[in-house]
Amino acid sequence: MSMAYEALNSLVSITQFNKGQASRIFDRLNTEKQLIVLKNNVPSAVIISPEEYIRLSEIAEDYYLLTEAQTRLKNSNGKKTLSFSEVMQSCGITEDDIENAEDLETE
Repeated sequence: MSMAYEALNSLVSITQFNKGQASRIFDRLNTEKQLIVLKNNVPSAVIISPEEYIRLSEIAEDYYLLTEAQTRLKNSNGKKTLSFSEVMQSCGITEDDIENAEDLETE
């Protein structure tokens, strides 16, 4: 399916919300990643599924972590850095420890 077709198919008029069709619109997110809401025939908002939101949030977080790591390496002034496995070993933590750890709850 072409990108143009997908974009056109994902358009939703604000009028549909005003006519009480919100439930039908949200049901579309079961099969579509995003819907573009038009107000006065101009894109006004994008509705995404929770799965798509999580996917995009993880991409943004990974990008942030990558740029942070690059900045730290650049500013390390040639100091020796430790790999992840070296840090784990120096702390006495194994991959199994991480896999079996319970989620922390903070208040």
